[in-house]
Amino acid sequence: MNQSPSFSFDIIEQDIGLITIDIQGEKQNTLRAEFSSEIAEVLDQAEKATLAGIIITSGKKDSFIVGADINVLSSLENEQQIFALTQLGYDIFNRIEQSNIPVVAQIHGACLGGGLELTLACHGRVCSKHPSTLLALPEVQLGLLPGGGGTQRLPELIGITEALGMMTTGRNIRPKKALKMGLVDDIAEPIHLRRASIKLLRDLVKNPRKDKATTKTAMMKSLLTVKGWQSLLLEKNQIGLDFLFKQARKAVLSKTKGKYPAPELIIDCVEDWASGDKKKGFDTEAKNFATLVLSPEAEQLIKLFFAIIELKKDTFVDAKVKAASVKKLGVLGGGLMGAGIALISVDKTPASVRIKDVTEKGLNHALKYAYDRLQKKAKKRHYTKQQAEQKMAQLSGTTNYIGFKHVDLVIEAVFESLELKHQMLMDIEKNCSKDTIFASNTSSIPITEIAAKAKRPKNVIGMHYFSPVEKMPLLEIIVTEKTSQQVIATTVDFGRKQGKTVIVVKDGAGFYTSRVLATYMNEAGHLVSEGVPVEDIDKAMTNFGYPVGPITLLDEVGIDVGTKISPILVKAFGERMTPASAFTQLLESGREGRKNKKGFYDYTTKTKGKRPVDQSVYNDLGVKPDNNMQQDIISERCNLMLINESIRCLSEGILLSARDGDIGAIFGLGFPAFLGGPFRYSDMLGCHKLIERLEHYEKTVDPRFKPCEYLLEMAKGNKSFY
Repeated sequence: MNQSPSFSFDIIEQDIGLITIDIQGEKQNTLRAEFSSEIAEVLDQAEKATLAGIIITSGKKDSFIVGADINVLSSLENEQQIFALTQLGYDIFNRIEQSNIPVVAQIHGACLGGGLELTLACHGRVCSKHPSTLLALPEVQLGLLPGGGGTQRLPELIGITEALGMMTTGRNIRPKKALKMGLVDDIAEPIHLRRASIKLLRDLVKNPRKDKATTKTAMMKSLLTVKGWQSLLLEKNQIGLDFLFKQARKAVLSKTKGKYPAPELIIDCVEDWASGDKKKGFDTEAKNFATLVLSPEAEQLIKLFFAIIELKKDTFVDAKVKAASVKKLGVLGGGLMGAGIALISVDKTPASVRIKDVTEKGLNHALKYAYDRLQKKAKKRHYTKQQAEQKMAQLSGTTNYIGFKHVDLVIEAVFESLELKHQMLMDIEKNCSKDTIFASNTSSIPITEIAAKAKRPKNVIGMHYFSPVEKMPLLEIIVTEKTSQQVIATTVDFGRKQGKTVIVVKDGAGFYTSRVLATYMNEAGHLVSEGVPVEDIDKAMTNFGYPVGPITLLDEVGIDVGTKISPILVKAFGERMTPASAFTQLLESGREGRKNKKGFYDYTTKTKGKRPVDQSVYNDLGVKPDNNMQQDIISERCNLMLINESIRCLSEGILLSARDGDIGAIFGLGFPAFLGGPFRYSDMLGCHKLIERLEHYEKTVDPRFKPCEYLLEMAKGNKSFY
């Protein structure tokens, strides 16, 4: 047996080589440049032995290989260094691919990025039927592309359409889906995984493959599906290929608005593979990979990646403080937010969840909401129907407080009324234990005001989820001066178990996210009042990089909901928070947004899949939409208000760090990730430039653009946020 720090070679069943990857001192395996010699050494050892074949596996629990070490990329300064790194990977993977004996990847746990690219170089793949097993090429989420031959080997294995879908989105593929699409040859229960891998290996010895196509997804089988026929019509002839790549580029541009170069460069790589010139395809991949590694978009996305890793390690409390276990959760309110909170809690955690609503109708809504979505996930094979039923069994409901006596945490998601929230708090203190945590899902009311009626204010905290709860990744936890450290630790821990990216902020009107979002939305409203067409505003912001425009967002959230926070913010911060007259005028005319099918947009019709603006909205506002303001001015005004307010939040201690502000804005508000967040973006622009633009609009538009004092101080000291 040959033993190295991270790779070992054994012989099993007398004629099968077993290479085990187990990076010492790490919880998960990552690929690094310095491992190339170690991999070569175990491959040398395997080739010297008389073997029928080789199995490559992981020594980690519930993890195969999670990709390349991203730290390495941050140290690369030029194309030559990147090409050298890429070539190391190519050499190893080519050696595996060109082996004169079959090599099978035995996959259990996360198999991502370079890890999946390694398996693509193998002659066969078997993965476990286990919740931890995921296959993906997520490089695009870092502004990169697969740089280990993935853009060339994946389409050869599963076809162009499926390969582009995987690589341009970075989506996870679960075992049953992987088998169906031909990404793996077989799946097995973890206990039978080794046996299945050996069986595949012996099959490959008897029947070597001439190409990458898997035995279970041969052409005849694929022709039995609609996708199979589409593949034949589009991928097997030049006219079809031209159409396919044209449509792929069109689809990508509609999502990225040209702000993220990686998906388009991935398409270029696959198109060169489809030309049949193998060398050209690999050369294009290496060149495009280098271009992306050095791009500003990848720089910001990689910084964001590391910021999230750092955030996940932050407990926000003293090291000696430990989180309590939340075994029983109470949720007050069976509406959209309450139902969503209950759903993610049973879906992601083992906690039993008790929902209380004042009506049976509200309870039934929440229970049906959870049931429908759990069944949908079961149909998509995220888990079995039995597992979905087990999760549903964790959920129960009541119209009183029966079953609340021993809950560890209660999250209220009732109507935004301070009086009502006071009543909920008093009810919980009356019906639950003295240690029960009371968390409010309010989006605007200061937690200190809610806690004013508490007998035990140390147990009161804010847990601000975003709608829809199961899709929006952020959880903003709001702490008062009296909130105990253990309550903070417990809610942070539980939020992470719910699958959320958690930031902790200090209490204040609107906290962080609602406060800065209000300034952004208000500016959009002021632009409407100035006669800028609604669609121009939304287009300017989506072209800038936001997923949806501010007016569309307001219609979705509800114009009535959006304006309820305004009095709270005006009271706390003065005139700069005065809501745009457009919003109050629309409310007076009965427009609430999508909920009552009367908002800025027309909900009775669609044109080319898009809702047109309701032209009568301008009559209600008494304005003519004839202000042809430049797109960059629209986006600059909205962004400057958001950035200026974000900096105020940092200076006041609402935000604990610029890092948290960036992550909160990206995952909670949709700030463009490729710009890194409002603070990273501010550093890119520079404090002096920000002040110059703010003062320009302060003079030409309104005093609300006045630069905050903290920004002025930073400019004087030539400081940056990072």
